[in-house]
Amino acid sequence: MLKKFLLFLCLAAGIGLLTGCGKEAASSSASSASNQIPVTVSFQGMKLIAEAVGGDKISVDTVIPDGTEPHDFELKGDDIKHIAEARVFIYNGLGMEPWAQKAVQAAGNSNLIVVEASKDVNPIMNEDAQEVKEHGAYDPHAWLSVKSADTEAAHIRDALIQADPQNKEYFQQRYETFHNQLNALYKEYAPQFQAAPRKDVVTGHAAFAYLCRDFGLRQESVEDAFASGEPSAQKLAELVEYCKKNDVKTIYSESMVSPAVSHTLGDETGARVQVLYTMEDSGDG
Repeated sequence: MLKKFLLFLCLAAGIGLLTGCGKEAASSSASSASNQIPVTVSFQGMKLIAEAVGGDKISVDTVIPDGTEPHDFELKGDDIKHIAEARVFIYNGLGMEPWAQKAVQAAGNSNLIVVEASKDVNPIMNEDAQEVKEHGAYDPHAWLSVKSADTEAAHIRDALIQADPQNKEYFQQRYETFHNQLNALYKEYAPQFQAAPRKDVVTGHAAFAYLCRDFGLRQESVEDAFASGEPSAQKLAELVEYCKKNDVKTIYSESMVSPAVSHTLGDETGARVQVLYTMEDSGDG
């Protein structure tokens, strides 16, 4: 699972693919469900990090259904039951789930431990005034950063220990393993990204700013950070010019965003189009 956090970064820099993924989450059947902490998460990215830390001591339910673009999700009455029945509720924050606090209040669960996973992450500001007006001041995609994913995992660890103090050592050890592997991957690949001749990444929507910050890459995108709206003719022309000027060879289209504009951009510039995964849906795994 850990290598999924760097898979698309390797693609972006043209270095090559990481292979193999741990199947840690599959071990959840080892413990009786009655002994597991019921955890509800907002979307798939939070589930992956929660399972990395919680292992077979937790059972995870997800609010946003598979196949639903998280940026477009609207909370319904039936969705609140996921939170009402949980011991721990984990959401990303930074405007990713504007419905989260409302859902917590509506759930009426006095025993619920609420985790805003991105707390203490150094946020990246949204630069577009209309985007700020509609979605808030921050880019929410912190879970896609190796460094920020570590911060989010630490908050999840603390919540799980609060919910189940008898397994404190278990959660701490799993967090340390996660932390050490992320750190090792960063140390392994940071010099390669630094030496890469091309550091310009063109994506379908602006989901990778935190990852690019980790590794000194530059992101240009077809859509904004909330995957909303197609570019104007002027914006598309600017992207075409950008790709040609910076010799961009690959344009990345996210699995849950329409690839049409990315393919148009590819046709105009001769670049290939390849799918990236944002871990917003289980299909991204």
